[in-house]
Amino acid sequence: MTDLLHRHDPTEARAEDRFARIRRARRWRALRRVLLALVVLGTAGALVWLVFFSSVLAVKGIRVDGVSVLTTRQVAAAAKVPTGVPLATVDLDAIEARVEDLAPVLDADVSRSWPDKVLVRVIERTAVLVVDKEGTWKGVDSEGVVFRDFRRQPPGLPVVEMQADTSSAALAEAASVVNALPADILRRTTSLDVRSIDSIVLHLRNGARVSWGSADQSGDKARVLAVLLRQKGSTYDVTAPGRPTIRP
Repeated sequence: MTDLLHRHDPTEARAEDRFARIRRARRWRALRRVLLALVVLGTAGALVWLVFFSSVLAVKGIRVDGVSVLTTRQVAAAAKVPTGVPLATVDLDAIEARVEDLAPVLDADVSRSWPDKVLVRVIERTAVLVVDKEGTWKGVDSEGVVFRDFRRQPPGLPVVEMQADTSSAALAEAASVVNALPADILRRTTSLDVRSIDSIVLHLRNGARVSWGSADQSGDKARVLAVLLRQKGSTYDVTAPGRPTIRP
């Protein structure tokens, strides 16, 4: 009888074995999660150190795209990109602001070019007219910004004839007028006489003059002038596009 009481039930033994395996599996899963967390934290710490503190990903130079008026050296000099510091810590906005201070730059975009470069993409201004300042041809863009020199008068760009007291605002008005001219009228235009923001005159290749006034309603004025030029005249007046005149 005693032997029977102490005899192990095979079913009970299997259950205990199963429970033991479950406990071991749970402990292993918990340990694995801890180990995984330690690996993740260690990796993250290593990456933070690598990116923000080590010299492995330090800045070694600058790449410049999009320049033709400027040179890469001029952009790099203005950008003042710090070398030897972690690339991730470089102040891109400050670099962008310094590059955009260059007169020929209309817009700049600065980004990180891993592993060790700062990339500066530049959009330069485009000249729509030129002015002669003391024998030097200066290019002016559509916003009226004087931004570059030409060695000689560039073909295809009208010349602005300025007075000594012509303001920068008047020059900007002239640029707006040129920007509004259709291509065929622009080809006929040799120069613009700019005395003030309200007194702009176009000189055409055939010797005719066009009294334009200000840059206001330039689109309407350009359309009216295109019709008027079908008739011969020495002076065309579109200062009031609703009441244009022609003088023979």
